Amino acid sequence: MLAKEHIDDLLNKNGNILSTDGGKIGSVGQVYADDDNGQPTWVTARTGLFGTSESFIPLEGARVDGADIVVPYTKEQVKDAPRVDAEGHLDPAEEDRLYEHYQLSGTVTYTEAANGHTADSGGTADRSAAGLSATERDAGFAATGGGGTYSAADERAGRDTYGLADGDAMTRSEERVNVGTERQAAGRARLRKYVVTENVTQTVPVQREEVRLEREPITDGNRGEALGGPDISEAEHDEVVLHEERPVVDKETVPVERVRLDTETVTDEVTVDEQVRKERIEADGVEKTRH
Repeated sequence: MLAKEHIDDLLNKNGNILSTDGGKIGSVGQVYADDDNGQPTWVTARTGLFGTSESFIPLEGARVDGADIVVPYTKEQVKDAPRVDAEGHLDPAEEDRLYEHYQLSGTVTYTEAANGHTADSGGTADRSAAGLSATERDAGFAATGGGGTYSAADERAGRDTYGLADGDAMTRSEERVNVGTERQAAGRARLRKYVVTENVTQTVPVQREEVRLEREPITDGNRGEALGGPDISEAEHDEVVLHEERPVVDKETVPVERVRLDTETVTDEVTVDEQVRKERIEADGVEKTRH
């Protein structure tokens, strides 16, 4: 008997539904659970081309074999089951039709079903679901109003509930990388002015006056001036002022240039390496269409 803890594991393993003789009926589609206790009660088998058809199979009496579910029914019996849309809920009338087809009373075990208590072996009339009481149905199957479902879409990311996108076609999708650019701040630049001191050396010519004695002989022209004074005496003459030049330093501030900040655009190449996912579609268990 399957329990709630088996549901996630089975859906994630993408297993198959096998018949009593080990033959493959179809792949696991959806699992329907009881509204009251959450126990799995029905499973759908995906059959037909690309798994486009789903058939309901009761989980009462089924067992788990690795990633697969083994049910006590034949492939033909499942294919002949009433067509019920797998829309996420079963109403009482749909359940009654399925119970009647599989000849279930809600208490069948795997051993009993495999030993002949199926529709093909002519089970007893009291296995009809239509004859169940409310208490019996609540105990073994979904409550009146249908059971809740655990679908592959809820449990496995990226898989449609029905596996179809439009009619009989399946949509294949893939990821594509769209690389663009965005402008963002990469840094800041500013102008800053500071003062430095350096030595400047220049050579400047300077002049100075020096005292020089000039001697002239006595001539007829200056004899009168030379004999005009006393013969022998002491005397002082007027002072002579000496001059000289000295360097004078004067500094002035003058503008020499103007500096401003500007930007220019340069182009680099950056390699982008990214992983993308793609869907692939292939046929799983393609079978001939029955007429």
